[in-house]
Amino acid sequence: MPPRVRIDKKDIVDAAVNIVRIAGAGALNARSLATALGCSTQPIFSNFQSMDELNVELTKAAYGVYQSFIDREVKKERYPIYKAYGMAYICFAREESELFKLLFMCDRRGAESAPNSDFYASVEMIMNANGFDRARAELFHLEVWSATHGIATMIATAFLDLGEELISRILSDVYNGVRQRQMMEAANDGD
Repeated sequence: MPPRVRIDKKDIVDAAVNIVRIAGAGALNARSLATALGCSTQPIFSNFQSMDELNVELTKAAYGVYQSFIDREVKKERYPIYKAYGMAYICFAREESELFKLLFMCDRRGAESAPNSDFYASVEMIMNANGFDRARAELFHLEVWSATHGIATMIATAFLDLGEELISRILSDVYNGVRQRQMMEAANDGD
C-alpha cells in the first residue's frame, strides 16, 4: 500500500486561494476544496474546525498576495510611496480580481469596520508630506482612497479598463486637487 499523502493547513489554504482566484469566493466550499486537493473533506476538517476558520486563513493569505503587489510597486520606485500604494491596489484589482473582490468588495455588515494599519500608515504619510494634522490627513486619505477604490472596482468588475498612464494621471489629479483644497482650508483655519 502506498504511503498516505499528508495534507496540511498550508496545502488547504493554497488550494482555497486558487479556487477563489479562478472561480470567485462563491465557488469555495468543502467539496470543491476536497476535489482540488484530490482527497475527501476529512483532511480539511482535521486541520480546520469549520469553513469559517478556513476563511480567516484564506483572507490572511489573500492579503499576503495583495501585500506582495504593494511591495513590488514600492520597490520599483516609479511613484512616490503614497501613490505607489494606490497603483498597487489598482494593479491587484486588475490581476487578481477575485481576490480583490474577496478582500475589498465584500459585505462588511456586522464585521468590525474600524480603519486598519494600512489606513493609519497612509494617514501618517500624508501628515508627513503635507504638514496636516491627523483629522485633516484622515479626510484627505478618505477622499483620495475613495477615488482609488472606485477605479479599482471598475477594473475588477470589467466595467472599465484604463491604462496605467491614465490611472496615474487621474490619481495625481485627485491627490493634487484634494491637497490644494486642504491647504487652502488649513490656511483659512490657521493650521
